[in-house]
Amino acid sequence: MAQDTVTIVSGLPRSGTSMMMSMLQAGGMPILADNIREADVDNPKGYYEFQRVKQIEQDCSWLEDAKGRAVKMISALLQYLPPGYVYRVIFMQRRIDEILASQRLMLIRRGEPTDSVSDRELAEVFRKHLRQVGRWLDEQPNIAVLYVSYQRVLQDPLGEAKRVNQFLGSALDVDRMVSAVDTSLYRQRT
Repeated sequence: MAQDTVTIVSGLPRSGTSMMMSMLQAGGMPILADNIREADVDNPKGYYEFQRVKQIEQDCSWLEDAKGRAVKMISALLQYLPPGYVYRVIFMQRRIDEILASQRLMLIRRGEPTDSVSDRELAEVFRKHLRQVGRWLDEQPNIAVLYVSYQRVLQDPLGEAKRVNQFLGSALDVDRMVSAVDTSLYRQRT
């Protein structure tokens, strides 16, 4: 793993980014997380978030601390990555209907409204966003991307851990990465 590269785990919310962060950490990759958002029933192993990521548009100074580490960032923020760094992005993909079901259940547990936008409308917004982000990523000469399917990780954790390890320079402990995959947390299946 290059010490001057920033590894970013990204995707839509509820797409498996926390699972991937857990795998990377188990495999020996240093991560950048502040643990302010504590584990709960929706993410029992933790969220692996770093709150300063959310302010990247105004403050990207934290990227110096992210070199040689993995940090989690929702896909909507990727466009604010400054060009002066080299990035490896692990982009988590998951079926839109499963993402919507997972989000809905999380909102219900928190007592928040779930009916402000229909699933159909939100699914179309997500699909459009993913197309735009994909095009943007393709145009960035300083960003390498590995697309990882949430379902494939659960079906073939060893194969996917090997892919991720190779993408990151083959320095991780693949067996430990596999041990971090908890198939019991795959609760919204289609």
